[in-house]
Amino acid sequence: MANKTDSNVYTVVFAAVMVVVVGSILAFLASALRPNIKENERFEKQQNILYAMGVNENGDDAGSVNFIPTDVVEDEFASYIKEQLVIQGDKITEDNEAYLIDLKKQLANIKKGEDYKLPVFIGEKDGKKFYIIPMYGKGLWDAIWGFIALDDTMTVQGVYFDHKGETPGLGANIKMRYFMDDFKGETILNGTQYAGIDVAKGNNDPLNNTKDDNEVDALAGATITGNGVSAMIRETVKLYKPYLETIRAK
Repeated sequence: MANKTDSNVYTVVFAAVMVVVVGSILAFLASALRPNIKENERFEKQQNILYAMGVNENGDDAGSVNFIPTDVVEDEFASYIKEQLVIQGDKITEDNEAYLIDLKKQLANIKKGEDYKLPVFIGEKDGKKFYIIPMYGKGLWDAIWGFIALDDTMTVQGVYFDHKGETPGLGANIKMRYFMDDFKGETILNGTQYAGIDVAKGNNDPLNNTKDDNEVDALAGATITGNGVSAMIRETVKLYKPYLETIRAK
């Protein structure tokens, strides 16, 4: 008959075996799912870039954000995005997978004084060119990011914003269509100087009819997130200024 010591040993051995088994199962699942996760990330980036340039399936509902479906997004991306460029200092090269560049890592490299890559996408729709650049910043609680599409006059043709952990119903509304639509027609120039666009409280333009003030109306109860969006756009413009100057000079 097994004594208490033997029972404890069996329990410990069984627990150890279960840890190994469960760990192996989780590792297997993670490995098996990794291709799907990467594929979904690729589709999402393509959807976001296209959304910023106005290629989406939005209806008339101002709160509705509807992307190009994943089963056709790769073909649509290839159709609308004519060039993908990578900026490295004064050097600009083409890269058909520039959209996969992790901007967060590139910004960290810039801060450390290391080599970096900044992606930019040139799209065409209805005979018009769009210059789409990615953005990354900090909201109230965590990271915010997105894309901004410009024409050759530095007028915004569309944006897409997203976040990791902003407050539902407040800062999280940066990804609502009514907020993103306010940026259309705004300019990132103040005269001839690059200025970005501020998410401003009390700008006395709730319908956003004024398009030359470098401002959109703030989201209620989301001042810090709004400030984060303003800073994100401003800092992104700063990085891309030399490239944007070449567009304006054409």
